[in-house]
Amino acid sequence: VQLQASGGGLVQAGDPLRLSCTDSRRTSRNNALGWFRQAPGKEREFVASISWKGDVTNYADSVKGRFAISRENAKDTLYLQMNSLKPEDTAVYYCAAARSSYSSARVDQYVKWGRGTQVTVSS
Repeated sequence: VQLQASGGGLVQAGDPLRLSCTDSRRTSRNNALGWFRQAPGKEREFVASISWKGDVTNYADSVKGRFAISRENAKDTLYLQMNSLKPEDTAVYYCAAARSSYSSARVDQYVKWGRGTQVTVSS
């Protein structure tokens, strides 16, 4: 698996959590990266994305103001800082690399997917 997400866990509502995603093959530095999530019985949905330089970010309305995406290309690592977590944020979170350098919310723009990490937020 090229992309590996980590950092998930069980937290209480209002707690913070930071997810990380590492690229073991170090081939995604020039690609936009994104976070998606999938809750049981629901389709995979966009959470956040970031351009290859890190200068452009996009967020789903449901997480705007609470989540922050960032990347360290020198470490081939993507982050998702999640604050003020809510029970509805409970899902498996996936990181992905896009086919281009441009930040995108479209699932079909992502060509490399990692194994997800479970985030569970209790009320």
